[in-house]
Amino acid sequence: MNIKPLKIGEFICKLPIIQGGMGIGVSMSNLASSVTNAGGIGVISAAQCGYKEKDFETNNLAANLRALKKEIIAAKNKCNNGILGVNIMVATNFYEEHVKTAIEAGIELIISGAGLPTALPKIVKGSNVKIAPIVSSLKAAKVILKLWNKHDNVTADMVIIEGPKAGGHLGFKEDSLEIENKNFYNTILDIISEVKLYSEKYSKHIPVIVAGGVFNGFDIAKYLKLGADGVQMATRFVATHECDASIEFKNAYINAQSKDVVIVKSPVGMPGRAILNDFVRKTQVGNIKVTKCYNCLAPCNPASTPYCISKALINAVSGNVEEGLIFCGENASMINKICSVEELMNDLKEEILMAEINQ
Repeated sequence: MNIKPLKIGEFICKLPIIQGGMGIGVSMSNLASSVTNAGGIGVISAAQCGYKEKDFETNNLAANLRALKKEIIAAKNKCNNGILGVNIMVATNFYEEHVKTAIEAGIELIISGAGLPTALPKIVKGSNVKIAPIVSSLKAAKVILKLWNKHDNVTADMVIIEGPKAGGHLGFKEDSLEIENKNFYNTILDIISEVKLYSEKYSKHIPVIVAGGVFNGFDIAKYLKLGADGVQMATRFVATHECDASIEFKNAYINAQSKDVVIVKSPVGMPGRAILNDFVRKTQVGNIKVTKCYNCLAPCNPASTPYCISKALINAVSGNVEEGLIFCGENASMINKICSVEELMNDLKEEILMAEINQ
């Protein structure tokens, strides 16, 4: 029995598994290339990826663009030019510059969420890069596909549906998470139907990917049976040897209990999911003094922001976990060991096949 590969245009991925982009610095060239080598699609996060560059504090944009290019090239060299993606948030300041840098470095796929990537087709025009919006609702899917069709005469190469169990920033209001979770299956089916309209119009298959709370191969098989073409997983890849984060960051996942996974308020107005620690407790009782603005996200106002999300994420990924923000998916507490990417991918593959046999 074989698992149906994921096809994105001319690209064919052996396993229908995309590793979600995790910033700051959690999914860089090492993790992304390892996932690609193991049969999936590895994704580098562009979010403040230059945080280790010497001039990051003084020349933030140049440091980030330089690092993004280096990480993409490094990943491509490690995985013999397998399929690699980059996640670039719409809310990122200098969004266009990040997209163009990724294209120059030879990236195959650009995934874009945290807002609707309305300008993406114009920026990538003339290149062969594939583009995939992240949506959380049928309304968002309809809006972005209609806009791209009307204004650019193009459609998506892939659509990612991110549900309410995801880590990091969420595309829902906090008080709607429970009902959105109950309705998630219907949302998936509705978006698959909407995407089919554009597949027919443009005479190409547009794969639909499910993300948010996907934990094992049985989850993957469930969504494949529902009609999705694949899944995007992020949280499971943190507790791997190849993940680019510090060991302290990985251990925070392993040591977390279900009660420790909480909804937090992001400085940019969106709810997020993270691991409860001293830093999160401080954000719950009052503002944390902001001494440096990294100009990372367009909606953020340093004069009124409750804390600097860049500083908090950099602290966490670097190992200062009690003074950092540790984004995670809802099922992070289910992780109990660190393994290799290859071992994880093999386990997922076996579970998919087991689920198909037992159907």
